[in-house]
Amino acid sequence: MFHPEGPSFVELLRQALSSTERGYDLLAPKFDLTPFRTPDAILEVMAREAGRVNHTARTPEGRPGRDGNVRSALDVMCGTGAAMAWLRPLCTERVVGMDFSAGMLAEAGARVSAAPGSARIELVRGDVLAMRFDREFDVAVSAGAFGHILEKDEATLLGNIQRALRPGGRFIFPTAEPPPPTSPGFWLGHGFNAAMRVRNALVSPPFVMYYLTMLWPAVREKLERASFDVEARRSVFPAPFERALLVVATKRA
Repeated sequence: MFHPEGPSFVELLRQALSSTERGYDLLAPKFDLTPFRTPDAILEVMAREAGRVNHTARTPEGRPGRDGNVRSALDVMCGTGAAMAWLRPLCTERVVGMDFSAGMLAEAGARVSAAPGSARIELVRGDVLAMRFDREFDVAVSAGAFGHILEKDEATLLGNIQRALRPGGRFIFPTAEPPPPTSPGFWLGHGFNAAMRVRNALVSPPFVMYYLTMLWPAVREKLERASFDVEARRSVFPAPFERALLVVATKRA
């Protein structure tokens, strides 16, 4: 639920009537006081998986990564940097966050600079659909942001992430299975999406935020088409997130 010091109804309405980028610039100072922020209980599990030794990872020259360490990590659509703060202690060289909102990146800069670790912090403002990293990262993560990507653009996003990873690098993210039609989540998610489609048909510029995106098992086929080997880990998150899945997609060497 919303924190008492979180955004007011008027502030949320102003955000919803803005463009996606402008809306998140407005929301950024209070974003971590909303239920939209991915809980630390989920981020901790993601970070634990990201820190596992991956003996298949290779440098661009084809050599094994030094002692299996995570040299560099990328947070795609990093928001206020919550996942980056968990990743920094794992990295020996750099942790990079990319987002299109200057406001969210400003919050991320303050958060991640205070996180333990000595890895260099890089914050990149830009469109992840135009991301041009090339075999630079051992790990990429994303949490709670896929709803800002239209379905027609998902293949572009996954292709960009695949290119950003070194051979054997892993893309790690949480997802879920589709809720059954008898559940409140089904109707809340589809009802919200319908309202957003009406809003975007009537108001310009659009605000892109949809629920029930990149769900398992449909996302498996999308990842495999992008040249990933894919597995889903069940029962890895604590209560009340037991039904969430952790997807680990490994770039084919």
